[in-house]
Amino acid sequence: MALTIFILRLAVCILAFPMYLLDFLGLWNWICKQWFPYFLARFTVMYNEQMASKKRELFSNLREFASPSGKLSLLELGCGTGANFKFYPSGCQVTCVDPNPNFEKFLIKSVAQNPHLQFERFIVAAGENMHQVATGSMDVVVCTLVLCSVKNQEQILQEVCRVLRPGGAFYFMEHVADKPSTWNYFWQQVLDPVWYLLFDGCNLTRESWKALEQARFSKLKLQHLQAPLSWELVRPHIYGYAVK
Repeated sequence: MALTIFILRLAVCILAFPMYLLDFLGLWNWICKQWFPYFLARFTVMYNEQMASKKRELFSNLREFASPSGKLSLLELGCGTGANFKFYPSGCQVTCVDPNPNFEKFLIKSVAQNPHLQFERFIVAAGENMHQVATGSMDVVVCTLVLCSVKNQEQILQEVCRVLRPGGAFYFMEHVADKPSTWNYFWQQVLDPVWYLLFDGCNLTRESWKALEQARFSKLKLQHLQAPLSWELVRPHIYGYAVK
């Protein structure tokens, strides 16, 4: 099986040679950062339609983590186009972090479409180093479809714990590797290297639940599901929340 995966990977990489050449020349990352927000703007419309019930279920208890004053300070990590905004409760104070500055114009549009939220600011930064966000300043941190592409999951989760107040919560919804016995897992293994380049660092084969289980949370509620998505490769999901 390993040899078959290697041969198929090699064939796919040969077909994707122009991408690898651009990456070698240092051009592909710039191209990706430019076009990826446009792709994501379209993809998240489809994703929200197919995952709306799961997102509503996930975010249904956000208000339980509001501060004693009743305010809910929420940090969205890897905010992208702001696709989660419509699922947040009214009056929620939202701060957004994303390493790609090209998302800002899409984010501004989403803010205008969701006047029930109080938008605080957009910070251009990687989740591994959110020094602009004060320690213990957030009631909730959210990340959806982000842990698949970060460089260091453990460091991200350390930063999440740092910015959360005691008793605050981290909400997540992520696509992950399928069960090793499945054909979907086989094709995830074959296509992962090219997928990584094509979709701005996204990994098909990450077992993100392991990093969450090892993080310093006092409580973890995590569920696996096969998401009702058109793209079979990203159907395996985990979702839930963890409490600091």
